[in-house]
Amino acid sequence: MKKVLVLGAGLVSRPGVQYLLNQKNMEVTVASRTVSKAEKLIEGFSNGKAVEVNVENKDDLARVIKDCDIAISLLPWIHHLKVAELCIEYGKHMVTTSYVSEGMKKLDDATKQKGLLFLNELGVDPGIDHMSAMKIIDEVHAEGGKILHFYSYCGGLPAPEHNDNPFGYKFSWSPRGVVLASRNSAKFKENGEIVNIEGKNLFANPQVEEIEGLGKFEVYPNRDSTPYEEIYGLQESLTVKRGTYRNLGWCQTFKKLVDIGMIDETPKEELKGITFKKMMADLVGCDVNDDVKAKVAEKINLPVEHAVLGRFEWLGLFSDEKVSSINNRLDILSDRLQEKLVFADGEKDLLILRHKFIVENKDKTQDLITSTLIDFGIPFGDSSMARTVSLPMAIGTKLLAEGKLNATGVRIPNTPDLYKPILAELETLGIKMTELRKRI
Repeated sequence: MKKVLVLGAGLVSRPGVQYLLNQKNMEVTVASRTVSKAEKLIEGFSNGKAVEVNVENKDDLARVIKDCDIAISLLPWIHHLKVAELCIEYGKHMVTTSYVSEGMKKLDDATKQKGLLFLNELGVDPGIDHMSAMKIIDEVHAEGGKILHFYSYCGGLPAPEHNDNPFGYKFSWSPRGVVLASRNSAKFKENGEIVNIEGKNLFANPQVEEIEGLGKFEVYPNRDSTPYEEIYGLQESLTVKRGTYRNLGWCQTFKKLVDIGMIDETPKEELKGITFKKMMADLVGCDVNDDVKAKVAEKINLPVEHAVLGRFEWLGLFSDEKVSSINNRLDILSDRLQEKLVFADGEKDLLILRHKFIVENKDKTQDLITSTLIDFGIPFGDSSMARTVSLPMAIGTKLLAEGKLNATGVRIPNTPDLYKPILAELETLGIKMTELRKRI
């Protein structure tokens, strides 16, 4: 009986936890600060256990890690390192859905010395994107071809029939994470040139991309794409670019939120208890009794009737409602977005992942290859975001528990020994990329 520890019982955990609970010869312990959330996940399973754990308490964390074979961290990424260090100390494998941090990379030698596998980036983005991209890249290289241009875009959105608010978005994961990502800088390679974009300009020039049957979406660049030249073996490529899908209007709206100073987590005690209108008035340097909406429109250089101002107003930013008792604007905005951009019971989300490859074949002809995943959530069931994040994690854990993964060290699923069995099992669960190839 293999013992699996799941740290965290948040929004995306249920499908993966229940997949593991349905495996034979597996005992699953779900640890959470709020034990009632863990109890709900294991309800009805005799091989499940819920425990209360405070991850800030190292002894508490050590107690549960010591008693498992594999530790899955679904905690915020800032906690992964302390989990990883305890896993090394007690000789336990580890799985996460998060990007590999610099601190995690430094543990590679220690994990190899102990014969351990720390499998990271095993969600959807990062995760399924790596695996599905590498499948095609490896196939093209095996045929003697080259990848000239590589684009990889992903986004979680409301399903079209439930896209019913001015932002074109609803939260299936942490609002704060989405807001924080809006100030990331970006870097990518396009047509042989390195392009750097400052965080303040992340949303300045979105591309528009059409997905057959779904319509048009904005795409903005996602973090630093340049390491994927090496990670994916794309040193010959002229373009290596990763991006994020959003519905039309999102980028301009968030660009203006950045411009006006709403994406700022500087503590300001004077924010507590004021109204949204007063907060906005202070941002543009006008009196709360002025026409604050008009002053904001002037500040961000848009006509007052523009859709962006309409979105601000719909969110309540010009209202006399009091802000949350928080001392920074970023968290005030995050709380407000979480309150307004919510999925109602029975509504579905949508996950879009698409890779585009322009390939030079061995005979110098060129092909366009697309690989696309379009996945919808289940009404009154699991969201697509929850399934596509936690099921790859669970499948990787199962394979590790069964001794079917022989890798060691700090890894991501970018090699055939890892991606082939995980993609194959995802297909049995209805999560499948559709590949198309045509001569250009």
